[in-house]
Amino acid sequence: MKILIVDDEPLARQRLSHLLNRQDDCEVVGEAVNGTDALEKNAQLQPDLVLMDIRMPGMDGLEAARHLDLLENPPAIIFTTAYNEYALDAFDVHAIGYLVKPVRAEKLKKAIASASRPVLTHLSESENPLSNEARKYISARVRGNIKLVPVSDIYYFHAEHKYVMVRHSEGELLIEEPLKKLEQEFATDFLRIHRNALVAKDQLSGLAKDKEGRWQVSFRGIDNCLEVSRRHTAKVRKAMKQL
Repeated sequence: MKILIVDDEPLARQRLSHLLNRQDDCEVVGEAVNGTDALEKNAQLQPDLVLMDIRMPGMDGLEAARHLDLLENPPAIIFTTAYNEYALDAFDVHAIGYLVKPVRAEKLKKAIASASRPVLTHLSESENPLSNEARKYISARVRGNIKLVPVSDIYYFHAEHKYVMVRHSEGELLIEEPLKKLEQEFATDFLRIHRNALVAKDQLSGLAKDKEGRWQVSFRGIDNCLEVSRRHTAKVRKAMKQL
């Protein structure tokens, strides 16, 4: 079994590597220091199993697991953390294993034995209470790999049929997530302006009427404008005054 270790603490990675090297049929193929690094290493190394800490700087383990779950063949995930209060509610049925630091050899062996069976982690936002925290990245599967876009680089989400188009600083990305769910997750930083559009507040540059008398918002750095529905006009005008 090819294993990727993900932890921001060098000593923790060293301990896990030491324990794994003592077990048969286990090969540590790489290490990563946070969630973003884990996604990159996963694409490069294609591990069967990821041993991942939860609290890490940058992208944490929970968010990384959600992005990995997009893959056609995601790796199994065992969480390793010093915070045992997460285990019961969040991972009772969703994770292959949940190990509290310091990780013990026998418990690690049992968790890996579970991972060798055809069971994968699925962190559903609707079922995982810890996923209520807003993501730092939006991701999509592109040609078999995960494409990440920082939420801070997004101008708007625009619903198009069954997809949502994400307009960001480097182009566009299509995702399959309901606009309503995105609105709930990013309510602090994004504003609904239409039944099909959600915009980043700090990317807005103006609100004006077009030639037909319809209200539109404009953005900093791009020429795109989006229509504001009558239903949302008052709320958008109020928000613009506060920016």
